[in-house]
Amino acid sequence: MFFRPKKRYVVRTFGDEVLREKAAPVIVTEKIRALAAEMVETMRTFDGIGLAAPQVGEPLRMVVLGVPLESMSPEPSPGELELLPRMPLVLVNPEIVSAAEELEVRDEGCLSVPDIFAPVVRPRSVVLRSETLDGEVIALECGGLLGRCIQHELDHLDGLLFTDRLRPEDRKEVEQDLHRLKLFGARHHYQRVTSR
Repeated sequence: MFFRPKKRYVVRTFGDEVLREKAAPVIVTEKIRALAAEMVETMRTFDGIGLAAPQVGEPLRMVVLGVPLESMSPEPSPGELELLPRMPLVLVNPEIVSAAEELEVRDEGCLSVPDIFAPVVRPRSVVLRSETLDGEVIALECGGLLGRCIQHELDHLDGLLFTDRLRPEDRKEVEQDLHRLKLFGARHHYQRVTSR
């Protein structure tokens, strides 16, 4: 009986310097398309709903999203209506061009900060501008879980983690867990690895 070798998937974790770099703009090539496909597989393997290129060790301005259709808001934003049915979606050189004044608090977690969750204050919705791998330009207001996921993933492109946005009292709650995660990461090259 022959066994097919398992494919290895890696996500960089808290403490890795690549997560603190400002990512560079992307020019779409076959190599970038292959990276995007690999990122989608990695996101799915780790049961994530978003993944930024720095999280796989590539400081590039590219994000993949896999926000579930079931997360659509009762009064969905234009972005939710248009983009949720298209998941997984690859965003190339995405940017937030404006944000709602109204704020909301929701718990967030991150594939690069495993098993740590904390409340983060963010704008209720944002206007996303991005290209796709095929050069299509997206310019839409995105709310709900999609809007939050976009804000979270685009933070990665500027070297920010959700833990950087915590209120002081919430940061204090997870400080020891972050310290333990960093020590664990140092012993494992700041890599979270799985295979399938």
